[in-house]
Amino acid sequence: MRMSVLPPDLPRLKTLITYLRGELRRAEQALAAAERREAATARRRPAPEPPAWLVERGITGRLPVRLHVGGCWDAGRHSAPASAEQVRRLLAEGVPACLHCRPDTALGVLE
Repeated sequence: MRMSVLPPDLPRLKTLITYLRGELRRAEQALAAAERREAATARRRPAPEPPAWLVERGITGRLPVRLHVGGCWDAGRHSAPASAEQVRRLLAEGVPACLHCRPDTALGVLE
């Protein structure tokens, strides 16, 4: 194991500690500036597009209970993205469409 060589006398050790504290302070300031830049960049990024279609599932997360257009304000927490084909198939199987966003109308599938 390699040992670091430190000065043996008190004045040089104190000088070294003072120098290292200054370097640590500069490194912390640089880190804080980088974090601020990263946060500013993240705020400027546009929000991701919502999925076009959503399948809302029950509490167990298994059975679909309602279908939505993506971005519907009434979609529950247990909603997942779906393709138009999946939504059409589920509509044909009798899964109800949301009464607010009407994915059945948007897809041209009327009940």
